[in-house]
Amino acid sequence: MTGTLLRRIDQARLAIMLLTRIPAGRLREPVPSLAQARWAFPLVGLIVGTILWAVLHAAMAVGLGLLPAALIGLGAATLATGGLHHDGLADVADGIGGGKDREDRLRIMRDSRIGSYGALALILAVFASAAALAEIADGLSLAAAVLVAVWSRQSMLAALILLPPARPDGLGRGAAGQAGSVWAAGLVLSVVLAAVVGWPGLWILAVGAAVAFGTAALARRRLGGQTGDVLGAVQLATEVTGWLVLSAW
Repeated sequence: MTGTLLRRIDQARLAIMLLTRIPAGRLREPVPSLAQARWAFPLVGLIVGTILWAVLHAAMAVGLGLLPAALIGLGAATLATGGLHHDGLADVADGIGGGKDREDRLRIMRDSRIGSYGALALILAVFASAAALAEIADGLSLAAAVLVAVWSRQSMLAALILLPPARPDGLGRGAAGQAGSVWAAGLVLSVVLAAVVGWPGLWILAVGAAVAFGTAALARRRLGGQTGDVLGAVQLATEVTGWLVLSAW
């Protein structure tokens, strides 16, 4: 029992190391694989959502307006993740927007430079998130902020499991494998948080799932499957959707 718990803790720590810049200590041998740690991807949202909520409310507490506070809260969350998912969205937008075929799109996605499609995607994502978050900042509960962060990473996990790897290497290949029970922790946590939030929480689950499915379907059609960048794009698209749903409620 103790050995199993320690392995789970190490897997969760590896997920934190992979998806954030937050220090998570030193892993014990044998170090878990990415496939073993993927169940904990949604749990990382507990940390990132809490950071966003705390910084947002701290900014409002010192007298900042709602939009500046929203931007600062989003900036803190982005710093915590190292902009990992934003980079994925930009790469996918550049690849799908500028590539003439599957191989060319995947080649463009490996380029570290951001093109016009990627820049536009990032601008739209950040402005939509900031505008929506500013609308709900005064009444945003911790449960709602964490739900958006957790569900968007659960959607990323779903894309990882349901889509085949588009490349023979990278995160998409390293974390791929049979689903098993990897859904359980994030799904249960998301449902509990949605129940706490109420009807808006249920809409976050439903609309977020639809957007994640659409993003994943586009990646399957244009890229042949998932990559680490695709997972980042799914996460950020679902997150932006969550803020928009809350602002529309």
